[in-house]
Amino acid sequence: MTFTTADLCDKYSGINGFQIADPIFRIFGATPAFCGQITTIKAFEDNGLVESTLSTKVSRRVLVVDGGGSHRCALIDRELAQLAYDNGWQGIAVYGCIRNAAAIDTIPIGIRALHPHPLKSTTKGHGEQDGIVTFAGVQFRKDYFLYADSDGIIVSETELS
Repeated sequence: MTFTTADLCDKYSGINGFQIADPIFRIFGATPAFCGQITTIKAFEDNGLVESTLSTKVSRRVLVVDGGGSHRCALIDRELAQLAYDNGWQGIAVYGCIRNAAAIDTIPIGIRALHPHPLKSTTKGHGEQDGIVTFAGVQFRKDYFLYADSDGIIVSETELS
């Protein structure tokens, strides 16, 4: 699908279920624009559930991770970014950090995160999946649609064309 978030905003802003994320994210990965249906995870400084979720083969899905905005460790690294790509994930939006940023930028996937951090998280598997997560002024819900490009992130209850 070819889109720009600016064009989608011009056409759909103001309709029910259309949200625009606050511009707090940096762009990582070799694919600057991506879209898909949302899967959510809420996990603070623990990427075990993130890894198990990205191990699932999917089609046209985006993983949204509420990491509590932690600046103390990274929830996504090059191995998880590659795993996501290999299993069909279109992108990842993480309210937290990534690591191995230069390596991630060579993987053909779109990632949004607060910034890089060299320390890895724990992998105990604590967290919640498919609940409503809220950050950047947006409520992310399972099966809503996320669109991201160099202008920002939008979320819609329905698929946009």
